[in-house]
Amino acid sequence: MDDFIKIVSAVKDETRVMILRFLYTYGETCVCELVASFNMIQSRLSRHLLILKDAGFLKVRREGQWSYYSINSPLDVFREAVIRKIVNLNVSIPEKTSRC
Repeated sequence: MDDFIKIVSAVKDETRVMILRFLYTYGETCVCELVASFNMIQSRLSRHLLILKDAGFLKVRREGQWSYYSINSPLDVFREAVIRKIVNLNVSIPEKTSRC
């Protein structure tokens, strides 16, 4: 049950839904690119990313000082269904901006 609550809580926030859609659309993305694209301070964005990672949606790859986030693979059936629903939403996401 705890896992279910984490998943549902992670996607009840519009920003986190947009982050998932963004990463689904653009693939692996550096935190600096997410900060620039979402025009958000890094600490706030990092909090959203941590919640999504703890809910099992994201994986992180570190390369030197940079962290790259992407949709975790493989996902279980429930998380996969949530991602599919998000992809089918009429949600506007920002363009990918590189400022690293």
